[in-house]
Order: sequence, then C-alpha cells, then structure tokens
Amino acid sequence: MNVMPLLLLVAGSAAVAAAGRRTPVPAPLLLVAAGLAVSYIPGVPDYTLDPHVVLPLLLPPLLHTAATDSSYLDLRAQLRPVALLSVGYVLFATVAVGWAAYLLVPGLPLTAALVLGAVVAPPDAVAATAIARRVGLPSRITTILQGESLVNDATAITAYRVAVAAAVGEATSWAGGIGEFLIAAVGGIGIGLVLMVPIHWLRTHLKEALLQNTLSLLIPFVAYGVAEQVHASGVLAVVVVALYLGHRAWEVDFATRLQEDAVWKMVAFVLESSVFALIGLQLPVVLRGLGEYEGADAAWYAVAVFLVVVVTRFVWVYPATFLPRLLSARIREREENPTWKGAFIISWAGMRGVVSLAIAFSIPQTIHGGEDFPGRNLILFLTFTTVIGTLVVQGLTLPPLIGLLRLPGRDAQAETLAEANAQAQASRAAEQRLDELLTDERNALPEPLADRLRTVLERRRNAVWERLGQPNPITGETVDDTYRRLAREMIGAEREVFVKLRDLRYIDDEMLRTLLRRLDLEEAAAYRETT
Repeated sequence: MNVMPLLLLVAGSAAVAAAGRRTPVPAPLLLVAAGLAVSYIPGVPDYTLDPHVVLPLLLPPLLHTAATDSSYLDLRAQLRPVALLSVGYVLFATVAVGWAAYLLVPGLPLTAALVLGAVVAPPDAVAATAIARRVGLPSRITTILQGESLVNDATAITAYRVAVAAAVGEATSWAGGIGEFLIAAVGGIGIGLVLMVPIHWLRTHLKEALLQNTLSLLIPFVAYGVAEQVHASGVLAVVVVALYLGHRAWEVDFATRLQEDAVWKMVAFVLESSVFALIGLQLPVVLRGLGEYEGADAAWYAVAVFLVVVVTRFVWVYPATFLPRLLSARIREREENPTWKGAFIISWAGMRGVVSLAIAFSIPQTIHGGEDFPGRNLILFLTFTTVIGTLVVQGLTLPPLIGLLRLPGRDAQAETLAEANAQAQASRAAEQRLDELLTDERNALPEPLADRLRTVLERRRNAVWERLGQPNPITGETVDDTYRRLAREMIGAEREVFVKLRDLRYIDDEMLRTLLRRLDLEEAAAYRETT
C-alpha cells in the first residue's frame, strides 16, 4: 500500500490551512482552491472520494467534534428553527432541486433528478462551523446553523436512499419512504440514548487519562457503526451521544479534559483541512466521466442548479422564520423576535461540502436489468459544481455581507461582566468550602499553604519551602497530599457553581468551557507543584 499520497494530502492540507490563518480568506476556501490547482499538476495521483471511507470514517469524528463543541441547552432553545431547517428544508430542497433538474435536463428521469436533489440538499457541518467561527456570527444564528448541519445529513441520506431505490427499480412508495425515514430517525436517536449513559459512565470511571482519550476517539465510530448495523441513522446516533458527553464533560477527570481537548483539536484540524482539499481534488475525476453532457450544456445545467439551490433556501427560510410567529402567540412569547437580516444570513450561509460529494459517489453504477444509472456522471458533476459554487460564492461574500448588514455581534463587555460575576460567585464558594475543610483537624495545613489556596497569584511563591512538613498524624497524608486534596475540593466547588450558572442560562456553554479550562489548568498546576 502506497501511503505517500495520503501523507502528501495531510501535510499539504495542514500547510495551506496554517497559511490561511494569516489571510482574510477563510481557510476552507483556500483549501478548495489549492485542491483545484494541484489537481492538474502532472504526477499528482487521483484522490477519488470513496463513500465507504468518507461516510463511516471521516463523517463520525467530524460530527462528534462539532456536536461536543455545541451547546445542548442552546440547541434545545432553538429546536423549532433547527428542526425546520434540518428536516423540513432538506426535504423541500430535495423535491425543489429534483423537480428543477427534471425540467432542465432532457431525458433525465424524475427519480434520478430526485437523487440529485437529495445529494445537494444538506449544508455541510464542517463548512458551516468553519465559516461561522471565522466571521463571528451572532450566537443565535451560529447555534441554528450548527444545529441544522448536525442533523440534516441524516435526513438527506435517508431521502437519498429512498430516491435511489426508486431510480434503480426497487419497489417503493411515499408511505414506504416516510416509514424508512422514521425508522432511521427514531432508531438513530434511540441508539444514541442507549449508548450515551454507559459510555459516559465508563469515561468517568476509567482512571487512566490515556485510556479515557482512546475511548474518546472510538466513541463516534462505535455510535455510528452500531446504528448503521441495525439500519438506523448513524449520524443521529453520533450527534445524540456527543451532545450528551459535551454537556456532561465537566464530570470527567481534569487530565482527561485537557488531553482530550488537545487531541480533538488536532483531529478536527487534520480532517477538516483534508476534507476541503479533497473537494478541490475531485475536479479531474468528475470531468472525465461527463460524456454526452460536456460543453455549454453542462455549464448551463451547473449554473441553473446552483441558482436553484440558493433560491430554494431563501424560499424556505423566510416563511419558516416568520409564519410560525404570525400563527402562534406561544412562539411569539417564548422566542426572541427574528429580523430579516438574520434570516438573510441563514439563507445565504448554505455552503455544501464533502458529505454531498461522498453521497454522490455512492450512487450505483447500474440499475436493475444491468443498464447504466441514468445521468450518474451528470449528477456527480452538478454536485461538484454546486459544492464549489456555494463554498466560493457564499463563503467569500458572507463576511462582507455580515459587515454590510451590521448584524449585532456578541457583546464582549456584557460577557466579560458575566464571566467576572460568575468567577466571583465561584471564588466565594471555594473560599467557603476551604474554610469548612480547614475547621477539620484532618485537613490541618501550615498557614502559608492555606493562604496560597486562597490567593492563586501567590501560590507559587516559595512553594518548595512552604510545603515541607511532617505527615498528618490523623490521616497519614503528607502536606503535599493534603494540599492537592484541598485544592481539588476548592476547584470542585467552583466548578459546580459554573455548571449551575450554565444550567440557569446565566452563562453559555462557550464561557463554561473557558472557565472550566482555567480551573483544569489550575488543578494541573497544583498537582505539578506537589510532585
């Protein structure tokens, strides 16, 4: 097996992504452009997307890291708009794009056109998250886009399977299609619910951080594989498990969290970079198979399908945003009032990605009877051009569009004030816990060490000399052991306050992760100072 092409892909993608951080252009767009340019360099090997690799091996970890970085509470608060986009919009886009392609392309059967519609229907989780993170979208819009992109792949894959079954001649019906969708959705969610608690229990009971992180890397593949084995949605299983683990991550040992954060950032960086480069590298593979659709006709079909994809999202998003509020007083009371600007950004932020290409490459070569799948090569080409078009056109114009519309960003001053208040409450709780512990003679500490527990800034001053002392005559603990234990008790008290404030929605999950990481580093520092 020649591993050099894989190494070149990973190394080249990482280099381009790193360079992209120093430019105003989002890294995903640079990676796609680099892939397009490199694809025609003589001697560059073909990097054909294999759906048997992308879907079970690349999609689960990408979904897992996106879901764990999301907020379960925020997603629950935006459940209605997320569901309308991730389910309603995907099905609407499947039918709308499919019908348009059926009318545009002579001789293309409706069933094959619906396959195209299902393939290009879902915006990509990686693209949406990467662009949203770079341009600094308001938190509500970011939550909706992230939530949509986490779930919509399950809807699209199910719609694709139903459309392919009809195209190849397998008996199917609307009732059968709806039934298959419900089985996949309910089954995927059910598998996730069954797996999430024992997996979390195992994570909290493993004592070795290395074993815990090994388990962490296996979790998305286990969830996806188990669900797919019973013909349920592996996508939904991964998302359910990851959301639960992310919400309960504070219960895991601090060393695991620190290592896990670094490991998953590395994994996400490598996979995201490689995935976007792979998109650009598909151009020669796609063009070679066009056949009868080459030339001006293919270009016209590509432009038309791209425009239909873009317009279809606007046609769905605006009514789905404002009609429910007009029809329901309860929605008006419970949800904040959306603006036309926010709806415009959600409509425009519909970049497609590698999942669409992977699904397209999984279209069977033939139908029942041995005939070629109608329009397969054209579907591959139109999927590729739609992915490139949305990434380039929408990805490049999204940042200036946000500036032009003057969308209110995150209130840095308010967030800083909330963080300061949260830290103050947590510190008071930690001091109270320390005072309670110090009243017990089993926790006796030299006064300098007790002061160092109260004042983090002075904790490292004269650390070695101050920790010298006799073992505790009651517990047998050394001063080092007592110091570490009390430090963990204090930090645990702060951690509980932060989580409670997150659950009360006083701070969001992003701020919680920042505060918890700070505590994790403090706990690691306390351990290092006494070893």
